[in-house]
Amino acid sequence: MQVAIHLGAHSTDEERLLKTLLQNKGKLIKDGISVPGPGRYRKIVIRAAQKLKGEIATIESRDALFDAILDDNSIKRVILTCEDFICVPGRVFENGFLYDKASFKPSWLAGLFPGCEIEFFISIRNPATFIPAVFKHRLQNIEEFNNFLHGVNLDQVRWSDVVHSIKENNPNSPVTVWCNEDTPLLWRTIVQKISAYTGDANIHGGMNIIGSIMEKEGQRRMRAYLAAHPPKGETQWRRIATAFLEKYALQNALEEELDVPGWTDELVEMLSENYEEDQAEIARMPGIEFLSL
Repeated sequence: MQVAIHLGAHSTDEERLLKTLLQNKGKLIKDGISVPGPGRYRKIVIRAAQKLKGEIATIESRDALFDAILDDNSIKRVILTCEDFICVPGRVFENGFLYDKASFKPSWLAGLFPGCEIEFFISIRNPATFIPAVFKHRLQNIEEFNNFLHGVNLDQVRWSDVVHSIKENNPNSPVTVWCNEDTPLLWRTIVQKISAYTGDANIHGGMNIIGSIMEKEGQRRMRAYLAAHPPKGETQWRRIATAFLEKYALQNALEEELDVPGWTDELVEMLSENYEEDQAEIARMPGIEFLSL
C-alpha cells in the first residue's frame, strides 16, 4: 500500500487539493487510488500518532486503521491531507523555530503504516506573507502576535530546515515540495503527482486554482482555447495559462496587503530575499523533488 501524506503547510492549500481530488474520486478509485473524506481519518490518525509517539504500530493496528479509513480492500494508494498533521496553527513557531515538530511528527505518522510506502508532500510560502496569513487567519488576535512568534529570529526562518528535518527522519520516504506562489500554474502537476493517477480519463479541476485569480471572461476564453488547441504537455499548458493570466488576472487576487505592526519594508524585502535563496537550497537537497516552473 502506498500512503501519500500531504502536510500542508498552513495558509497554502485551504482544502483546495482535497476538493480537487474528491472531484475526481470516481476516476481515481477505478485506478486503485482512494481519497477518503477528512472525517474518516484526520482525528483518528492524529490521535493514533500521539498515542504511539514514534513507536511502530503493529500490523493489526495498521489494518484496523485502514479498515476505518477505506471501504475497498483492493486499494493500492490512499491520500491523506491535513495541514494540522505537524501542529496546529498556534504552534507553528513553537520553541522559536518554524515547524519545530517537523523533526518527529511526520515520522510518527509514517509509523502508523508499517510495511507501506510513505510519501510526503508540502507546499511552502514566502514568510513575509505566510506569517501574517497564519496568524490573522487562524488566531485573529493581533495583540498575541509576539506570543505567536515565540521569540523566533525572523532572519533565521528557513523552509529548508523544515524539509531537511522531514527527510532526515524519514530517509526512505520521497518528499515533494512546491511554492505556494507557483501553485496556480503547477496545479495539474501537483494533483497528478500526489494522486499518481495513470488512467486514461482526464483529471478534472486543472483550472481550479488559476480560475480563482482570473476574470470569468478570461476563464471562458482559456477553456475555449484549450479545447480548440489541446496543449502538448505541461510546459505548453503553463505558457498558455501564463498568457491568459497576463491579460485577465484579478489584481486584488495577486496583491497581498501586509499590515503587521512593527514590520518595515526592509524586513519584508529581507524575508523575501531569504525565501528565494531558500528555494534554491531545497532544490539542491538530495532525495527531495522540488516542483518548479
